[in-house]
Amino acid sequence: MNGDTATLIHRPYGDLVDDILTSVVGGVVNEPIRFDLKVLTYPLAEPAGGVRGITGTAGQQPRTFVLDIDFAFGAGTNVVIWLEDGTLPDDDSTFYVDYFRIESRSPLSDINVGSVTRTLSEAVGREIATVYEQINLAYLSAFVDFATGKSLDYVVSILDVVRKTAEYAEGLVTFFRASAVDGNITIPAGTRLAGGGVVFTSTQPRTLQRGQVRIDVPVRADTGFAGDAGLVAAGVISEMTQPVAGIERVTNLDPTIRAASDETDDELRDRARAALRALGKATLSALDRVIREGRGKPVEFFDPNSPPANRSDPGTVTVVVDAEPERLPSLTAAVHDTRAAGVLATLVARYVFITPRITATITPGISAPGQAQIAADVVAALQALVDGLSAGDAADGADGAAMLAAVKGVDDVTDATIVDVVVARADLSGDTGDGTLIDALLTAVATAPADGLRAALTAAVEAAGSQAPTGARIPDRSLLVGPTGQQATDAEIEAATFSVSATIDGEQWWIALDMAATDVALQEAPGA
Repeated sequence: MNGDTATLIHRPYGDLVDDILTSVVGGVVNEPIRFDLKVLTYPLAEPAGGVRGITGTAGQQPRTFVLDIDFAFGAGTNVVIWLEDGTLPDDDSTFYVDYFRIESRSPLSDINVGSVTRTLSEAVGREIATVYEQINLAYLSAFVDFATGKSLDYVVSILDVVRKTAEYAEGLVTFFRASAVDGNITIPAGTRLAGGGVVFTSTQPRTLQRGQVRIDVPVRADTGFAGDAGLVAAGVISEMTQPVAGIERVTNLDPTIRAASDETDDELRDRARAALRALGKATLSALDRVIREGRGKPVEFFDPNSPPANRSDPGTVTVVVDAEPERLPSLTAAVHDTRAAGVLATLVARYVFITPRITATITPGISAPGQAQIAADVVAALQALVDGLSAGDAADGADGAAMLAAVKGVDDVTDATIVDVVVARADLSGDTGDGTLIDALLTAVATAPADGLRAALTAAVEAAGSQAPTGARIPDRSLLVGPTGQQATDAEIEAATFSVSATIDGEQWWIALDMAATDVALQEAPGA
């Protein structure tokens, strides 16, 4: 259905009566004319004695245009003239003109209110308007967002979704926030839970607000668990078969009960939308989209259907991304929310992880909780320093002097020394490393006959298995560089004359801080 015919599905009663009256007196009804925004005058196909009305679209909405406000009729030139200060039809849309012929052979001419012609036309118009409303209702009933009742049942059946009746038990499941997660957490409708061998799905979306520890979500027994099968005791529903990022655990504080009514249209729509979204999840394009929306840049994909060099194990997808370290948790959550259930999605980034070991001298007499706060402040100061770096920034931003200055800038720290810096880089070489694949290829070349070399190489690559990077950390102290450009010595580390390189094989990586308060040793100033 195109834009022109879509506007005809819903026709106002007044427009229909005007069309009928124009027709019965021998006029022309709905003459189509294409509108071009650069042209304001349009000739009619036949000589006209006057224009009765014009309909079309303006602002993508149906509109009845008004004579002498939106348009005028030039009787001498037999043209419709659109007025610049009036409402114009949408560019490249079609408008429809009703007009009277100069010479009409119709015996009917009285169309005034109360005349027999008008009364009959209005009666017929009312019936036609009713038919148009029924057509419009049938059209809208083909869409999940507008269909209701039995029509909605038919629409969602395409997705194998069936309305759950009152025989399916319902209840409330409490979702608990993970202690380390901040911000809002959305629990979509259709989230699957399990307990006691019974599967449940959430029937309505809920949002766990920032600072809120728990929230109750209505659930109903899934298809196949009707009747008594869906009745479970309190505390039984404890498994998330479809994990929600940021949720630590779930439970039902009360037993499930028999439902008071059938599933509503809104609940059925939510489940159908959840099923529809799941059809497009874990595709590479879907993962690419959510990563870019989170201001990350996908660099390389590994999935089971990729060529051997980018192949991952069945049921897994690995993505190498370029993103600031502080963005990775949100990107990971978005990918986990997008992936399909049962698919393991892993994000790996080009990060050089640094763990400074600090000895800090502090003001005497500070309590144990106060000392713990100082250690946390030292980590926060170094995190702020690292967060300000861009890809490849290391020599000027992550050097020892800058680190030492950040530590000494913490309140109640009177002196500090960097004792050591543990450096590791993310492993992007694959599950078994490139060495295994290279060895397999060398063996194939050495043992295969000349006429079967290609087949032998293909078999060796396929047998090598997953080449997806694991994201494991490889210690690499060579990235810890002293002032001479060589690996930094212990003396250079304590003198804070070192830097951490973020360039590997000519590529710009990110510096990521991997440090806890336990990496900060505090000692009180002498004389305490």
